[in-house]
Amino acid sequence: MALLVVKDLSLGYDSHTIIEGLNFSVNAGDYLCIVGENGAGKSTLMKTLLHLRQPVGGEIIYGEGLKRNEVGYLPQQTVVQKDFPASVYEIILSGNQGHCGWRPFYNDDDKKRTKEAMERLGIEGLKDRCYRELSGGQQQRVLLARALCATKRILLLDEPVSGLDPKVTIEMYELIAELNRDGITMIMVTHDIHAALRYADHILHIGSELFFGTREEYAESEEGQFFLRKRGNDR
Repeated sequence: MALLVVKDLSLGYDSHTIIEGLNFSVNAGDYLCIVGENGAGKSTLMKTLLHLRQPVGGEIIYGEGLKRNEVGYLPQQTVVQKDFPASVYEIILSGNQGHCGWRPFYNDDDKKRTKEAMERLGIEGLKDRCYRELSGGQQQRVLLARALCATKRILLLDEPVSGLDPKVTIEMYELIAELNRDGITMIMVTHDIHAALRYADHILHIGSELFFGTREEYAESEEGQFFLRKRGNDR
């Protein structure tokens, strides 16, 4: 069974439907990029997959024993979040909250996961630094480490390279790809069609038309061809 199955999903807000009839599945180890027009509902879909927003219709099924608290999430950063006055260690440790249940404290396993996440992303040297004093790329690594504390199975990433310079953007994409090669399933919202076609194995396009398939199929599709031309003209 797939790790995640979406059946006839409809999304919206304030009684306004923005997506209807959405169907796709994600298997363990997949790398899915969600692309499409601005305002098409990509972030709304992400929040619905996380059960932070209720669907208008349809269903979302977690398979292979995946639980809600085993899904890591890297949201888009806000200005307030970038200025958060906590230490790097405190922020990453907070990613273990889903494991705590009714327990009002972090245990040795939580602290071990935090240490492993920092080492995995090469930021153990930032442990005692204040988060708001870090560069944008360092902040994203901290938030990715926080998301890793929640899961060893699947990460949902919402525009993880937004606001980063080109060099750091490539480093972040490569880091995410490495985590995927290590077995973590990725679902990433991005506006970067070229990056999606380079790194993902499947593409979900949402907008006036819906598409779900392999990256090769997307590159040959009408939607893919249109957006590749558009992005090329925007450069």
